[in-house]
Amino acid sequence: MDVDRYKIKQNETVNLHNIPTFCDIAIEKNEVKQELFPAVIHEMKSWQEKLYAEKKYGLTFVLQAMDAAGKDSTINHVFSELNPSGLFVKSFKEPTSLESSHDYLWRIHKALPARGEIVIFNRSQYEEVIVTRVHQLLEKESFPTSLITNHIWEERYEQIMHWEKYLAQNGFPMIKIFLHVSKKEQEKRLIDRISRPEKNWKFAFSDILERKYWNKYQEYYEELLSKTSTSYAPWYIVPADDKWYTRYVVACIVVKELRKLNPSFPTLDSHVEEQLKQLKTLLEQGQIYKVMED
Repeated sequence: MDVDRYKIKQNETVNLHNIPTFCDIAIEKNEVKQELFPAVIHEMKSWQEKLYAEKKYGLTFVLQAMDAAGKDSTINHVFSELNPSGLFVKSFKEPTSLESSHDYLWRIHKALPARGEIVIFNRSQYEEVIVTRVHQLLEKESFPTSLITNHIWEERYEQIMHWEKYLAQNGFPMIKIFLHVSKKEQEKRLIDRISRPEKNWKFAFSDILERKYWNKYQEYYEELLSKTSTSYAPWYIVPADDKWYTRYVVACIVVKELRKLNPSFPTLDSHVEEQLKQLKTLLEQGQIYKVMED
């Protein structure tokens, strides 16, 4: 599918109220679940194998969203079949005292992939211009008050974009995905977490309290999505009310970005290739152990 319909162009003004939170194309749920999604996952596995073997790029996928938008389940369904040797998931919760004693990108940078790896961020550096801003946390931290100006959030946008550009220019592109859930669907999912015993563990009272800040969150998300989507680190706004569709779109985005990198299996030089041919012949003749003993 053409996922560019969900991609935010650089300097594009985002109005979340006008962007659908549900499946907005003519497509059958059963077709997606039984045919299209499995096919995309199969292609993703093939690309990941090449990425891991080639070890030239390290790829990061950021998932940001309101509470109960489906970040965990999306990660589970989209990435669970990939080779775990080259796949890591990092969830960023409230900073520890050690993390708070450093700059806000310190803990994020530590979690970046090595070449050949894919890392998924469940929340990210953007918490520092969303949650920190909504709850005015800078004033409560050991952040120098003289640096808290009217331009602090614009400055952070610039810092983050410079950092993302640096990563892209060094072979570590970052792709950012915002799971766009409606307030009504969020309410439905929170009630579901309360009503079903097997989902009680997912429920947090803070999720209910955060709903009163819904409008603030939407306002600040609109601002950061408008100002931090770039050609080298784009944002995709993916409808999140229909989980089956969300997972399919996210999987298609991952495959699209892997195709762009176009990794391939490393080729051997002629000397090593000749050695392998000789070893293969010895194995077939049952003489390999004799050679090893000699």
